[in-house]
Amino acid sequence: MQPAVVAHRGASAHRAEHTVAAYALAIEQGADGLECDVRLSRDGHLVCVHDRRVDRTSSGRGVVSTLTLERLSELDYGSWHPGLPEHADELVLGAPDESERGVLTLESLLELVKAHPGVKLFVETKHPVRYGGLVEAKLVAMLRRYGLARPKSKEDSPVVMMSFSSRAVRRIRAHTATLPTVLLLENLSLVRWDGTLPPHADYTGPGVHILRTDPDYVERARSFGYETYVWTVDSPADVALCAKLGVRYLATNSPASTLRLLNR
Repeated sequence: MQPAVVAHRGASAHRAEHTVAAYALAIEQGADGLECDVRLSRDGHLVCVHDRRVDRTSSGRGVVSTLTLERLSELDYGSWHPGLPEHADELVLGAPDESERGVLTLESLLELVKAHPGVKLFVETKHPVRYGGLVEAKLVAMLRRYGLARPKSKEDSPVVMMSFSSRAVRRIRAHTATLPTVLLLENLSLVRWDGTLPPHADYTGPGVHILRTDPDYVERARSFGYETYVWTVDSPADVALCAKLGVRYLATNSPASTLRLLNR
């Protein structure tokens, strides 16, 4: 089975990350899933921003957790990105449209996913943050409002929670037994070298750099019943490696290019 292609922060090679435009393009390109990062604003809203600060990806400055949703929504999150077209190498420097202005809330992204059945959403909670476990509590509360917090089965769930924090993943499991989780891995610790994971994790999430040096890790994890989510896979060599190893989910900044490499 070929890997399912997950759009990392949307089609972020072509549109500004974490914007409606990036996610809409990813769906248009045929992505099987969408990935986002979430943080809490000062007034308790879940917003899709990767960095602790908004400086890199917006027209403003400041720490996400110290800014209200109203202030975050006043910033421009699209103009910084060159706007690569889907099938060309030249840059498109035109002004972003309205879908690239203002911060994207998780609720808005859930509405987009809801309108496209079959597209899976991977939500990464960022840590460490000043609000700690409140991030996971807010996430579960929102999913509960959408009827997604307790899916009938992990396999069929349209939402997957992820984090590099094992504690964060454990908090999710305390809230719900059936929402699937990914423990993201920057490095293989001695505890997880053999392919095992803590009991609250359903999938292993190594960076592709780990598979380059230790390709057998995928099979070791599978021997314990864990499928693999790999980030962030863009080069033809890395796509081929993931396909060869049989990873389950492949996160990429360019869904269209990756799908072509997979002959899909």
